[in-house]
Amino acid sequence: MRRYAMNSDEAICRLLALSLLSDGGLDQSEYQALRDSKVLQQLGISEVTLHSVMQGLCDDLLLYANGLGQLELDDALIDQLLAEINEPLLQMTVLRAMLGIVDADGWLADGEAVLISRAMACWQYDWYALQPIPTYARMARSVVRS
Repeated sequence: MRRYAMNSDEAICRLLALSLLSDGGLDQSEYQALRDSKVLQQLGISEVTLHSVMQGLCDDLLLYANGLGQLELDDALIDQLLAEINEPLLQMTVLRAMLGIVDADGWLADGEAVLISRAMACWQYDWYALQPIPTYARMARSVVRS
């Protein structure tokens, strides 16, 4: 599998692309979730870069096919890809985007679960660390409603 520079646009895109493909196909709702998140714009990454990296990922994944038409990445390879992002705020941003992608179709496939669990383990985040920070306005509304 090709290597990308640490914290590069390509390393980020590969993880987002892997999230899109980790359930075995490219689902329109997952791609739309990525677009709706605006994470690419926030990070200054073009969709052209995403598409180019996704093509490269697909080419690389063909090398890992098990002969039965299935692609399986082991934990060590996933960890290697995750290690290309080492800035904590960037890790959190990417992980939140990955969660949005895999959750978009309302079903967490085995491959998605493995990818997310490896990211949380490698980057040392738990579920609570990934939750949005409540704003004062949101907290005030919840108090009024109770």
